[in-house]
Amino acid sequence: MSVRTTTVALATTLVLGLTALPLATGASAHPAPSCATAARPAATVYGPDVEALCAALAGLPDNDATAALIRVGGKGSWHGVAGVRDLASEGPALENARFRAGSTTKLVTAAIVLQLAAEGRISLDGTVQQYLPGLLTKDFEPITVRQLLNFTSGLQPGASLGDTVEEGYAHRFETLTPQEVVAASIAKGPNPDFSPGERQVYGNIHYTVLGMLIEKVTGDSYAHQATARIFRPLGMRHTSFPDGPDPRVHGPHNRGYDWIDGRLVDVTDWNMSDRWAAGDMISTTADMQRLLVGLFRGRVVPEPQLKEMFTVPDVPGATMGAALERFELNGREIWGKTGSRPGYHTVVAATRDLSRTVVYSVNSTDAKGDGLAIVKRFAFPAFNR
Repeated sequence: MSVRTTTVALATTLVLGLTALPLATGASAHPAPSCATAARPAATVYGPDVEALCAALAGLPDNDATAALIRVGGKGSWHGVAGVRDLASEGPALENARFRAGSTTKLVTAAIVLQLAAEGRISLDGTVQQYLPGLLTKDFEPITVRQLLNFTSGLQPGASLGDTVEEGYAHRFETLTPQEVVAASIAKGPNPDFSPGERQVYGNIHYTVLGMLIEKVTGDSYAHQATARIFRPLGMRHTSFPDGPDPRVHGPHNRGYDWIDGRLVDVTDWNMSDRWAAGDMISTTADMQRLLVGLFRGRVVPEPQLKEMFTVPDVPGATMGAALERFELNGREIWGKTGSRPGYHTVVAATRDLSRTVVYSVNSTDAKGDGLAIVKRFAFPAFNR
């Protein structure tokens, strides 16, 4: 059963493109909140904290989010949706909405690379210099595929059209190719603070290079490899990548918004070509749950390659394996990945045995800001019991 909430007025102005529209005031005629589920766990039964999840959804849209879709699986499954499809019409949020999945794209990229390793087409100990000759200058030490996967390559950040939503908004319809992104990183030279394999520093650049490696080794486009190897076998029928610089989210979706200069701005349409294999996937919560379960059950990547996703390198402060991050909550070890693009914040997370999973898409109005606050509100309750 889904959760629908009444609309709470926002004391702000909605900007659609270059047109400013006043928001409606007062409650709308949306259905009142309802948190009933077909298999709602009792308070004493092992399961998600439904009351806390309902509280997280109550009152949407608010200053922090305009819509949220939450899907909990494992022992004690539950799902809910709240908020609005868009602030102009205040139509109820769509439960099957497609959304920008951000850096959860890295799960797909890592899975393809690990499949290629299982097929013997690459070695995780092979180097960028070996598979992409000429990409790095002679100033660089050897960087292995494994170091790209676990963010210890030492590559410096690449080119960007803006480090914040505010900076990037004016350039949202411009194109920055993966090749340009990587070229800017290489132009900075090797990291002066540490050599490859010595420190874990999360960043998109590692997975942008992995996307290039996938295309070089397979002789195929990254997007087609993702479809053929991951999406189609797992039945992810509503997951795709934009067609080059196409800024639109095709199919049913909830609009994304972000605060810019004190105003709430529609940021749904945005060219994400520079994120590519590191973060421009579009998906649904149902499809992302298929990906999460398929990965953890070994349906996508076989052993022993799968263990790379759950192996944190032995370097100071490391928390991530190949695309997955490890953390503890309420005595449980949880593995997951976040993703954020303007207007959209995504989480996939699960215990290793899949006794509890959670996938959400939140139309956060500060998706590139304090991600932990969003996770605490919409994901932590899934692991409270």
